Amino acid sequence: MNKIVEKLTGMDALTDQVVAMDLLVSAKSGVRNYAMAVTEAGTPEIKEILTRHLEEALELHEQISNYMIEKGWYHAWDTDEQIKLNLQNIDTALKLPTL
Repeated sequence: MNKIVEKLTGMDALTDQVVAMDLLVSAKSGVRNYAMAVTEAGTPEIKEILTRHLEEALELHEQISNYMIEKGWYHAWDTDEQIKLNLQNIDTALKLPTL
């Protein structure tokens, strides 16, 4: 989408929110995968390396979560507020073809 059109329609912030949410979901997936790999590690050395990677993945997830919370894009502890935000985003997405 054209940057000017994004600004005029307010889609620039939504685009950032979508990218951040995608990154958060990917970070969660990484945490899950590392946690599973740690439990399957065949040697203490591999387990130690994977544990370090898991800790880094957890830190990344926390940084992304905090960023999104500060922006008002993620309400991890308030499900009612998160549902409201999700419904607004769905409504915006459904209106995209008409913008």
